[in-house]
Amino acid sequence: MTSNTCPECGGIGYYKESVPYGHPRFGMLIPCACKLAEREHRTAAELLEMSNLAAFADKTFDTFDAEMRGVKRAFIKAREFARKPQGWLVLFGNYGTGKTHLASAIANELLVHNYRVLFAVVPDLLDHLRSTFGPSSEIQYDQRFELIRDAAVLILDDLGTENTTPWAREKLFQIINHRYNGRLPTVITSNRRPEEIEPRVFSRMSDRAICEEFIIMDGDDYRRLPATKRRKLPL
Repeated sequence: MTSNTCPECGGIGYYKESVPYGHPRFGMLIPCACKLAEREHRTAAELLEMSNLAAFADKTFDTFDAEMRGVKRAFIKAREFARKPQGWLVLFGNYGTGKTHLASAIANELLVHNYRVLFAVVPDLLDHLRSTFGPSSEIQYDQRFELIRDAAVLILDDLGTENTTPWAREKLFQIINHRYNGRLPTVITSNRRPEEIEPRVFSRMSDRAICEEFIIMDGDDYRRLPATKRRKLPL
């Protein structure tokens, strides 16, 4: 019979190094590789659940109509980011220009390559944080906040549509500022004009060392186009 017990730690999850008394690691419990892998798997599962990407499973690069007016550059930049996520990608545009489609496509592509990615509409993200204060919550606020801000790739959809309470503004700023300071790969979409973004957040988005440029999607509202004007795309 094959045992699934880790041969390194015997299933305990930790081990002690064989070092002499007085050594800095003498008696120290060190997480085993199996324990770290378990944590990584649990984190990825929590991020996937929060992302709720099942509703966007059809939003891929193949199903995006890149020939529509005003979206080509955004499509190219989004695909580049999905292939090599680094820095920040910021997409501005009106309703129906494809911002959420591209943001979802990035998330779906990264998941295929086992990235710990969190995709969230900003108001929903703040709701996830608020829910930790409820009496039935099984997760603590600090735990969820750390999970969000430290995701390998964070995709914030619809920045600027959140409830502008002082608490919401501060939490969102803390998340964005943490990722700015750590230079963590981040995607932001918004239908606001750049100058309407909260100044502290806009300042960090404007740093060309982390975000080369804002991508403006100024095409037509795809949802309003008649079927005859929509290019037939693969499902």
